[in-house]
Order: sequence, then C-alpha cells, then structure tokens
Amino acid sequence: MDYMIGVDIGTTSVKTVLFDNAGKVQGYSNNLYPLYQDVPDMAEEDPEEIFSAMVDGLTTVLRKANLSAGELKGVSFSAAMHSLILLDEDHKPLTRAITWADNRAVKYADELRENGVGKQIYEKTGTPIHPMTPFTKLIWLRNEHKDLFDKARWFVGIKEYIIYKLFGVLKEDYSIANATGMFNIFKMDWDDQALELAGVSRDQLPELADTTDKLSGMNPDYARVIGIDPDTPFVMGASDGPLANLGVNAIDPGVVAVTIGTSGAVRVVTDKPKIDPKGRVFCYYLAPNKWVVGGPVNNGGIVFRWVRDQLFAPEKITAEQMKIDSYDLLTEIASKVPAGSDGLIFHPFLGGERAPIWDANARGSFFGLTRTHTRAHMVRAALEGIVYNLYTVMIALEEVVGKPVSIQATGGFARSALWRQMLADIFEQDVTIPETVEGTALGAAVLGMYSLGLIDDLSDVKQFVGATNVHHPNPETFEAYRALVPIYIRLSRQLQTEYKAIADYQRNQDAKKKASDEL
Repeated sequence: MDYMIGVDIGTTSVKTVLFDNAGKVQGYSNNLYPLYQDVPDMAEEDPEEIFSAMVDGLTTVLRKANLSAGELKGVSFSAAMHSLILLDEDHKPLTRAITWADNRAVKYADELRENGVGKQIYEKTGTPIHPMTPFTKLIWLRNEHKDLFDKARWFVGIKEYIIYKLFGVLKEDYSIANATGMFNIFKMDWDDQALELAGVSRDQLPELADTTDKLSGMNPDYARVIGIDPDTPFVMGASDGPLANLGVNAIDPGVVAVTIGTSGAVRVVTDKPKIDPKGRVFCYYLAPNKWVVGGPVNNGGIVFRWVRDQLFAPEKITAEQMKIDSYDLLTEIASKVPAGSDGLIFHPFLGGERAPIWDANARGSFFGLTRTHTRAHMVRAALEGIVYNLYTVMIALEEVVGKPVSIQATGGFARSALWRQMLADIFEQDVTIPETVEGTALGAAVLGMYSLGLIDDLSDVKQFVGATNVHHPNPETFEAYRALVPIYIRLSRQLQTEYKAIADYQRNQDAKKKASDEL
C-alpha cells in the first residue's frame, strides 16, 4: 500500500499524520511546544523547539508504522501563517518565531490603515493590514529594534527555517509568501512597494516556489534520526488555512469551510484572486487556479475556555470529579437558555480581532445585561457571539464571492451538537460536519499526492472525506437571531471608536505593573 505523511506545523503543536492511499489515518503524533508571552502583546515560539517537535513527530510515526521500503511515497507540509524569524549570515536565529498572534506592531498597522497606504498594499497582496503580518512586524522591528533588524541577513517563517535545516535551501511557497503581506498575487512575485516600506530586499528573502514543488536530499544526519530515506520526496505544501479547505473537501465553487478551533475562520475557494474593496477578507494562494478567500478570527474556542475557567470554575472541578468533559457540561447548561440568550449579546474580542474589523485593539463585552440574566445566559451568549462574529465574516465574503451553496464545518466545536446547530441557525444554512478529524494535515497530504502524481486532481479529496452529521437550520430560532445580529454589528462599529482608548489604558496599566514588579 502507498502512504503519505501530512505535517501540520501549528501555533501550539506539530501534528504528524500518516495516511494510506484511501485517506485513512494510519499513524498520528501531536508534539506540543510553549508560547512565550514575556511582555504585553508578545506571542513568540522557539524555532528549535518547533523543529525538534517536527523531528520527533516524524520519528514517532515512522517507527510505529514500520513501513516497507518504498511504501512511503512522500511528506508534505502545512504551516501556520504570518510567522517571522530573523536569521544571521550563518542562518542562525536572531529571534524566536514571532507568531501571527503577536500584536506589538499594532501602532504601525494603525498608521498604514489610516494614511491609505495600507489599502494600496492590500489591493496588491490580498492580505489585510494587521500586526499579525510579517510586513507590519518588519516595520516595527526596523523602527523600534534597529540594531537587531540591521544584524539580520535573512527574514523567514517557521516553515522556511525547517526546510533549510532539513535540506540546506531557503525556499518559501507562494501560499506562505502570500500571507506575509509582501507578495503581489497578480504578479506572483514579491511586491516592490511593500518591500521598500518594510526595509528589506529580495535577496534577504527565500526563493519563491509553488506549493506543489518538491524537495529531496535531506541532511543525512536528520534522515538517520528520523528513520527515513534521505531521497524521500518532500512537497513544499501550503499554509494551514487553504489546506484546511482542501482537507474538508471545500474546494468547489460556493462550498464554504467554517472552522472553530482555538481561533476560527470562514473560507471559500475561487479560481482566481479576488479582492474586497472594503478590505475585510484575505485572498491566499492554494495551488494553480485555486485561491482561498475568507476571513480569520482570533476568538473561537479560546473564548469558551475563558468562560469555563473564569465564570464556571466550580463546574469545571465537578466535571473533573465526575470524569465528564467540562465543555459538555457547559453546553448542557447553555442549552436550557432560549436562542438569543434573552437579549444578552457578547462581543468575543478577548484577543483583539482580525476579520472582519481587523482591529488589534478590539476588546470583549457583554451588552444587554439585566437582573434576570444568569451565568447560563452568559455561556450561551458567548457561544452565540463567536458564531455572530463568524457570520459577519460570511456577510463580507458573500459580497466578494456570492452566496454559499453549502457549509463544511470543522474544529473542536464540532464535538458540541448545540454549537453545530447554533451555526446552522445563525447562518440559516445546512451545516455538514466532515468525517475527517485532521483536515489540515489531510489537505497537506492530498496536495502532496497531487504533486507526486498519485491522484489526478485535487477534487479527488472527495474520495477521502465523508460526513458524520448534517444540521438543518431551525426556523423557530430565526426571529431571535435576525433581530439580534444587526444589533451585534451596529455595536461593533460604534465600539470601535473606543477600542484604542481602552486598549491603551490597559497597556499602560500593564507597563506600570511590570515596572513595579521589577523594583
């Protein structure tokens, strides 16, 4: 039998998944690493810890699988977008990997959005202006850490660093490059204006490659540790968002992928790049004639975790004692509250927000609280608020690519029947839950299969993806959600004028506390 490995280099772990030629999981490893947040707005990871996790994952999966010679046809990469690592002349890291969640470039993102230059860049790159991007991170580093910036010979992301360590070449696929905010999606090359603003030159960036390009000739020392033939082909692969669409069979026109994990996203595939005149959605490359248009949100399951830990600590302890899932207990509590939470609205912006408002200063809030509301209302309002926010992304997406035909929904939220139904009710669309559990890794593997000629077309992914649940919208909830969603949207717009003020206050308080702690 033929096998393919998908390696998903994520924000919190590397998932290494072995698939057979029927798309079934035959091996799995999930290797974690820490996120460093030493100062406010920081979100960094150690590139060596990520590389070690990747090596450990491949080693574990291959040893357990004990494949015969020639059965492993290849390995293909997925990686989280927007990471940035500064390297010296010898390709040694001068920084940790600065992740998408790092907001320290917020000042420069705000300036670009306000002076109109950001809109010019977005219209060429398809990447909204936000502190998540390497583009804004480079401007921040050049202005506030010039000595460090000037020491750098290379500017790369985590996937490029791993590829260099394994193969000794600096290459960056179009999909990851697209997400830097410095890649012109109409010329398929680095954008001169963006590079000038960032203060970097082409020869400081990796060589560009298609997502289907192949690598071989792995460093023999690493090949020996992993237990892999050094000539095994590795496929460049793409970024995690586009590959998640592929992995859940959401690549046909009008088929939308909605993901709620720690964060979330709404995405659809088109045959050519599309730009939103209002700058609310991204456009990222997947493969030839496949572009993914959509919007990511910072606040998905991480909000549910906050509700559990901060508002339902006693129930969390009770669930642990009863050996039941604490989230299942909370959704059971939320299910006793009617749709719309009796007029309680929650804006889930606990970590700033990306789509559709692209405001790193955004903050969360409950609106409409009365004496009649309980914690049960609050947990349901939080779940609804996450979906309201995704629905506002869908509204923007519809203006760019048209109405969805169907929705494929994935992520940790899919374990909750209540949350799945909530998605169908608020979107007023049928929601299908694909059978696959590791959609991004499967997407990487399928792209690898296509690159290596093991399948004829990316649409062959439909052979590998079944369905576990289909939820139909419940008309009894329409009245409540149709009344509340417009209020949610109007509030978001009105509060945006105050988000920066409260965020600046909080940052000042954090700085004062840090200074006090150091005395």
